[in-house]
Amino acid sequence: MSRNFFFPVCIAVSATLFFAFSEDEEAAKKKYAATITAADLKKHLSVIASDEYEGRETGKKGQHMTAEYIAKQFASFGIPPLPGNLSQEPNSYKDYYQNVPLVQFKPGSGSIKTQTQSFSFGSDFYYTNGIEDQKVHAENIVFAGYGIQEGSYRDYDKLDVTGKAVMVLSEEPTDKKGNSRITGTQEASTWTTNRRRKSGEARNRKAKVLLIVVPDFQNRYNQNRRAIESPTLQLDEAPKMKGDPDMPVVYISKETADRLLKEGNQKQTIEQLIAKSKKKKPGPRFSFPQAIDIVIERTSEKLNSENVLGYIEGTDLKKELVVVTAHMDHLGKDSLIVFNGADDDGSGTVAVIEMAEAFAIAKKEGHGPRRSILFMLVTGEEKGLLGSKWYTSHPVFPLANTVCDLNIDMIGRIDPAHKNDTNYVYVIGSDRLSTELKTINEKNNARYTGMLLDYKYDVPNEPNNFYGRSDHYNFAKNNIPIAFFFNGTHADYHKESDEVSKINFPLMERRTLLVFYNCWEIANRDQRLIVDVKK
Repeated sequence: MSRNFFFPVCIAVSATLFFAFSEDEEAAKKKYAATITAADLKKHLSVIASDEYEGRETGKKGQHMTAEYIAKQFASFGIPPLPGNLSQEPNSYKDYYQNVPLVQFKPGSGSIKTQTQSFSFGSDFYYTNGIEDQKVHAENIVFAGYGIQEGSYRDYDKLDVTGKAVMVLSEEPTDKKGNSRITGTQEASTWTTNRRRKSGEARNRKAKVLLIVVPDFQNRYNQNRRAIESPTLQLDEAPKMKGDPDMPVVYISKETADRLLKEGNQKQTIEQLIAKSKKKKPGPRFSFPQAIDIVIERTSEKLNSENVLGYIEGTDLKKELVVVTAHMDHLGKDSLIVFNGADDDGSGTVAVIEMAEAFAIAKKEGHGPRRSILFMLVTGEEKGLLGSKWYTSHPVFPLANTVCDLNIDMIGRIDPAHKNDTNYVYVIGSDRLSTELKTINEKNNARYTGMLLDYKYDVPNEPNNFYGRSDHYNFAKNNIPIAFFFNGTHADYHKESDEVSKINFPLMERRTLLVFYNCWEIANRDQRLIVDVKK
């Protein structure tokens, strides 16, 4: 056989083997993708989003039940416990856990005092559960109207509030027709709809405390009872705050405000000030000497929670890791009302379970991934991304070897913006660190799932800040490329009506498959994703 004949034959044979391998891989990929079904997604979701699981509140019974359910699924798929995590308990599902130690702060009472008066938590004032324990003393109170600084309505002009207690009215001024003085329409401005707007303005002006006068105090308290009375959580090893705590925001009744005004020798009542402040231009604004002491107190106790980790070891590139996340926790229950969180984030949780099963079957049948994959259901997302923060601070596998995080948070519903075009998914962050990741996602969607990829929320300074509100963010902060898959919010978001009966399972299956195909490609490609965007 001559050399000239041998060379083209080798090329032909190599090409044949390459295409045969590609076809085999494509067939395998589709075979294991087919194990992800709407029926299986519904089966799992009907369990963890049932009343029995009590809304899966972080560190509570239902969340622990969910963790055990997930671990049992991983074990049934043949996914082994975490390396080096074997417990002393036989057949313990805790071998799949990464413990997340927490401290729970329960709202206390606290106090507001002046030289001659004392005010009580719950009847005279309240604060919401995200506040820090602290003691505040101010020698002066500044009444700053509605606390609005926008356009021609400027409550803070010529007011110095540095180091003082600032008293403002809740919501915003309206005219005789009920139109907002800020928007000029019946629609309220963000000074009403965004509770951080007024506090941010006062904070930037170095106020010591913000007192917001709520005329319908008892109704407002009842409406916000959950936010007021629910405990807050933080990681047990969270670093101590340096410097002064954040400026507290305290909501006071109209009667409390009147008593403070009277003791400060002010003749106007809150009702009179409200009437004057509803004029087109800002109404009365003034400072008066009135010493006030505010004490914020909460009780604390230690609490344990857990992330659940299903690890599938890779082959020749096993030191590199692809992470797939969703959060298992939700809001829990309020008396007899259970917040089942079928969409948020039961949908993402069961999607990860189904993907883990597909890859476990693939590995058993000789089609395991080249890179290792970590399927991780995290705790405490609703409490401040706590589970993912703990993992990225205490990684089981080196963050330097982590290729990307594919995060799924709410993929079972349709938001109002897509009621006429339901075949969609929002994708957020896919090119913020690696442009390759966005390209891979778009290619796989075009080839396999054919959805509209909506980038509406993937823009700088997006008002909802969805990029910073789910667990992928803790990976992104560590320079790890991420892609966040999301269906948008809807009328049942964070309400007891977020139920399994409202989930669109065929659409949920399609969205899960898109993440599966991305995971397959990223885990098996020759080159690791390149971080080519500096953020």
